[in-house]
Amino acid sequence: MGNIESSTDQTTESPVPPGLESQEVEALRAQFGYNEIQEREESLFRRIIRRLWGPIPWMIEIAAILSAVVQKWEDMSIILVLLCFNVFIDFHQESKALSALKAIKAKLAKKALVLRDGQWEDIDARELVPGDLIRLRLGNMVPADAQLIDGGTLQIDQSALTGESLPVNKASGDVIYGNSIVRKGEAEALVTAIGSSTYFGKTASLVAEAGRQERSHFQKAVIRIGNFLIVLAGTMVFLIVVVSLIRHDPMLEILQFSLVLTIASIPVALPAVLSVTMAVGALHLAKHQAVVSRLVSIEELAGVDVLCCDKTGTLTKNEMTLGTVACFGGVSEQDAVLYAALASRQEDSDPLELPIFEALDQLGLRELLGRYAVRSFTPFDPIGKRTEATVEFQGGGQMVVSKGAPQALLAMCDESDADRKMIQDQVQRFASTGYRTLGVMVQREGESKFRFVALLPLFDPPRDDSASTIADLQHLGIDLKMITGDNIAIAKQIAKMVGLREDIRSAEEFTDGMSSDNNDEILVKSAGFAQVFPEHKFDIVKRLQHSGHIVGMTGDGVNDAPALRQADAGIAVSGATDAARAAADLVLLAPGLGVIAEAIREARQIFGRMMSYAIFRLAETTRVILFMTLAIVVFNFYPVTAIMIIILALLNDIPIMAIAYDNARIEPQPVRWNMREVLTIGGVLGIAGVIASFTLFFVLQKMGFEHALIQSMIFLKLSVAGHSTIYVARTREKHFWQRPLPSLKFFVPAFGTQLIGSVFACFGIFMESIGWKMTIYIWIYAAIWFIFNDYIKVWAYRILLPVPSDDQILPESR
Repeated sequence: MGNIESSTDQTTESPVPPGLESQEVEALRAQFGYNEIQEREESLFRRIIRRLWGPIPWMIEIAAILSAVVQKWEDMSIILVLLCFNVFIDFHQESKALSALKAIKAKLAKKALVLRDGQWEDIDARELVPGDLIRLRLGNMVPADAQLIDGGTLQIDQSALTGESLPVNKASGDVIYGNSIVRKGEAEALVTAIGSSTYFGKTASLVAEAGRQERSHFQKAVIRIGNFLIVLAGTMVFLIVVVSLIRHDPMLEILQFSLVLTIASIPVALPAVLSVTMAVGALHLAKHQAVVSRLVSIEELAGVDVLCCDKTGTLTKNEMTLGTVACFGGVSEQDAVLYAALASRQEDSDPLELPIFEALDQLGLRELLGRYAVRSFTPFDPIGKRTEATVEFQGGGQMVVSKGAPQALLAMCDESDADRKMIQDQVQRFASTGYRTLGVMVQREGESKFRFVALLPLFDPPRDDSASTIADLQHLGIDLKMITGDNIAIAKQIAKMVGLREDIRSAEEFTDGMSSDNNDEILVKSAGFAQVFPEHKFDIVKRLQHSGHIVGMTGDGVNDAPALRQADAGIAVSGATDAARAAADLVLLAPGLGVIAEAIREARQIFGRMMSYAIFRLAETTRVILFMTLAIVVFNFYPVTAIMIIILALLNDIPIMAIAYDNARIEPQPVRWNMREVLTIGGVLGIAGVIASFTLFFVLQKMGFEHALIQSMIFLKLSVAGHSTIYVARTREKHFWQRPLPSLKFFVPAFGTQLIGSVFACFGIFMESIGWKMTIYIWIYAAIWFIFNDYIKVWAYRILLPVPSDDQILPESR
C-alpha cells in the first residue's frame, strides 16, 4: 500500500497528465501493492487452541484425562461435550466480530475509469496505483485518495468518512478521499494514495487495532470466579488424597472419588450457563429491533457509564431542514422561499436545495412555482459560490434570481451600509447557533442591480426521540458525550436542543490535553468534542477506558467504525454503513435511539441473573467441597457416593440454565462485577450449608441409621437445599418472597429437578431407598434451613456490604 506526495493548498490548474504506461503501472504496483486493505487473520488452528488454553479449560481437560485413566468413558464423553460446547460458542462469536474488517474491505469501490496507455478504460479499483489518472462523474464512489486537476470541480459527500453533515466542494488541486461519493460535477483526478495508505484505509487499520486490544470485563470476571473455585476444589481434593493415602485407602478408589468430586466442584458449566443467559437476552433484544453481534457486549452494556454519541445520523436525522427565514426589504417568507426554489433544480437532489423544496410544499407554493419558466440556469461553482436563474412570468416579464454564499451575494447587491451590517449581523447570529446560511437575491426587470431579500438558515435537526432518550439514559446513570466531526457551533446548538450540556470542546483541546496533567479532567467534564477525526474518536474512547470507565459508542458511518470496535459496547444505529454495523456489538434496525435505553435495562436484568448464578455456583461448590472434605478428613466418612456426586452435578447445572428466563430487577446505576459481593455472599451461604449438612449428619448418626441410608438422605438434602439456594441468591439483599418473583420458566425446571432428586432417594435409584416418610422429613429440614439462610444472607448484606435503598431500585420491566 502506498501514496505519493500531494499538496492540498494548490488551487491553480495543472496540465493533464497523459496517463501511465503498462510498464510504469507494474513498477508502481511492485512498490505500493494493490488498492486493497490487507488483513492478517489468525489461523483457524490457533483460534481453536487459544480456547483450550487457560485455567478452566485445563481443569476440564484434566478431569477428562482422569476419566480415561480410571476408564470412566461416559464421564469423559460428557466432560468433552461441555468443553466443545464452550469452545464453539466463543469461536462463533469471535467469527462474527472478524467480519468488521471484511465488511470494510468489501466496501471499496469495485470499478474505476482510468487512463492507461493513452486509452480510457474501466478496471477493477484494486488495480489502481499512485499516479493513475481517473475520471469521476455524478454518483461515482471515489476509488482511492486523489487530487483534482485540470480545473475540475466536484461536490463530494464524505459524511460517512468525516461526519460532516453537508457535501463539500472541491476545486482543482484539492484532495478527495477514497470511498466518498460524487454528488455533483465531473472531473479528472490524480491518484495519490491507495489501500491502507488512504484516509479510509487508515480507518480500517484503527478497527484492526481496536480488535487486537479488545478485552471483556465479563470474561475477566468468569476467569476470576473460576480461578477461585479451582483453587478451592484443588486444595480440598489434594487434602483428601493425602489423608486417604496416609490411611492406606485403595488408590483406585481415591482416584475415582477425587475425579467425580473435581468434576462436581469446578465450574465446568459456568461459561455455558452465562453464555446461554446472554443469548436468551439477545433474543429478547431482537424483538425490540436490536441485533446483538457479540454476546459479551450485553454484560458490557449493563456496566456502561459513559456513552459517546456520534452526532450526524445518530442524534440528528442526517438530513437538512430549513429554519426560520430572515427576510429583508419587505419580502415575505413565501416570496423568499419561492425565489430560492427558482434558483434551484430539484432533480439535482442537492442536500442544500431539498429543504427549500420541502418548505415550498409546506407553504403550498408548488402551484405558484409552475407559473414561472426558467429560461437559463447557472449551476453552483466554487468560485462564484452561487446559482443563478433567469425566469419568465406566465403573464410576461422576467427577473433574475440567485442564491448562494451570503458574502458573495452581498458584493453584487445595491444595499446601504446599514442594511449590509444588519444582514452580516444576522449571518453571524445564525453561524453562532450552528446554522449553515444561504443568501437569496433578486433582480427584477428594469432594475440595474440585485437586491438582497433573504437569509435561509439550514441545519440537520435532532431525531424526534433524541431528547427523551437522552433524558432516559441520564436517569439510568449514564454520562452522555457528543463526538462529532462538525464544527463547535453546530455541536453546541444540537447539544442544547437534545438536553446535553453545551460544554463542547474542539479536537485540538483534546489532543493538547493528551500531553497535559488535566487530560482526564477534560475528558470527564466535557459534554463532548467537535471537529474530530476517526483517530480522535478512537483515542477518546480508549482514554476513557484507561480512566476506568466502561464506554459505549454509537455511530453510523465508516468514520465511527474504529471507535465502535474499541468501545466496550459499540452500537450501530439504524441506517448505519456496513462497516459500522460489522464493527458494532449491537445493531439497531429501527430508527431512533429509544431502543438503547431498553437494551440497557435488559442488559442490567441479564447481569442480575448472571450475578445470581455466580453466587449460587460459588455457594454450592463451597457447600459440597467443604462438607465432603471435612467429613472424609475428620470423620473418615464418605457422605455421598461417586454416582451421587455426578447426579448432583447434573441436577444442579443443566436445568439451572433456565435462570436465563428468570425475572430480575433493573439497577438504577451502571453495574459491574462485584467480586467482593460474589465471594462474601457465596461464602456465607456455602458455610451455612456446611453447618446444615453436618447437623443432619450428626443427627442421623445419633439415630442409628445405616451408612448407606445416611448417604441417601445426605444426597437428598444436598439436592433440595442446593436448588433452594438459587431462590435465596436471586433477590440479592432482599428476602426471597420480595419482588421480582421467579418466572414460571425458571421455577418449573428448578423445582422439577428437586422432585427428581427426591424420587431417586425415595425409591432407591442408584442408592439406598429412604421411603416417603424420610423424604418428607428431609424436605422440612431443608425448608427450615432455607428460611434461615435467607435471613443470614440479608444480615450479611446489611453488615458486610452496602445496600441501596428501595427507592433507588427500578421496578422489573416484566
